[in-house]
Amino acid sequence: MSIIEKAKAEGRNKLYEHEAFELLRRYSIPVPDYGIAKDEDEAISLAEKIGYPVAVKVISKQIVHKTDVGGVVLGVVDRDSLVAACRKIRENVRARAPYADIEGCLIQKMVPQGTELIIGAVYDEIFGHVVAFGLGGILTELYRDISMRLVPVEEEDAWEMVREVKAYKLLTGYRGTPPRDIHAIVDIIVKFSRLLAENPAIREADLNPVIALEEGKGAYVVDARFLLDGESL
Repeated sequence: MSIIEKAKAEGRNKLYEHEAFELLRRYSIPVPDYGIAKDEDEAISLAEKIGYPVAVKVISKQIVHKTDVGGVVLGVVDRDSLVAACRKIRENVRARAPYADIEGCLIQKMVPQGTELIIGAVYDEIFGHVVAFGLGGILTELYRDISMRLVPVEEEDAWEMVREVKAYKLLTGYRGTPPRDIHAIVDIIVKFSRLLAENPAIREADLNPVIALEEGKGAYVVDARFLLDGESL
């Protein structure tokens, strides 16, 4: 049974973030090392295996935007701060989303600083999947600097998408900042397009942020959401 089939069999129209990461990995799309912890002891074991610093994120089928309910702690550097992060997340979620069932926490390796990008998709009943690319993180809605293409997106199309956005200057090196790994970004867009083409049940997807590191050092998807059957992100 595929990841998407499993979710639908359980009556879910959303993939858990660890399921989203697993799906991305199946298409060779880079994601940070991660694991699922059901309690603090498992979180400690995972963090020691993955290596500090780590991010801690709540796992709950009722929560889509984890940061809105205080369900994310970044830059956890040691055992004590990890335990504190797990407890703080539970307190936050119980206070802000008391309806949510907390199933555990995702322990995820922190990625070095880079340029935050978004690669997303929606499904159109006439045209099929449409892929979007632009600045990510909190800048996505602020600048609305987005390029779009229909699936399938080939390598040449992906290069055009990247070059079309005004933020392209940031990726090539701007005012002393080093160039970003544009080849890695293009590779993610092409593989993401193939993922969508082979999984028509996906109705919306949001890879945000994708962290583009310095040229030659790659790019990583550090947060991912997939929705099935038309629910809204």
